[in-house]
Amino acid sequence: MEIIAIACDHGGYDLKEIIKKHYAGQYDFLDLGTNSPDSVDYPEYGQACAKAVKEGKAKRGIIICGTGIGISIAANRYPEIRAANCTDVTMARLTREHNDANILALGARLIGLEVAFDIIDTFMNTQFEGGRHALRIEKMCASI
Repeated sequence: MEIIAIACDHGGYDLKEIIKKHYAGQYDFLDLGTNSPDSVDYPEYGQACAKAVKEGKAKRGIIICGTGIGISIAANRYPEIRAANCTDVTMARLTREHNDANILALGARLIGLEVAFDIIDTFMNTQFEGGRHALRIEKMCASI
């Protein structure tokens, strides 16, 4: 079973717990916190997920905060990470096909539960197209 790193701040805590229950048996989750709805700082959790994916502890990750913006910025500090904040299925499909995103960021205050599930299903089941997109990925991952 594929291991998925999952992390959130307080704004994403409830959605993280629902996702883990909904996908139990389909994925093994490496839960990197937070473990309550008490206020925390999202950079710690975005970076923890990024490190887990970078180090090969998980193939992909899901990160959640109120909007998905802050936590995705924190995760994208690593050249090996391509965290994409998706609010719909089209974004999830295209970020996998064209950007080979390895972390999905969700905004718990912006999307409903069924939309979140649809985005996750699309993200997890869409393959990278490669081809002309592979060169672009190499350029994004190159040291600056």
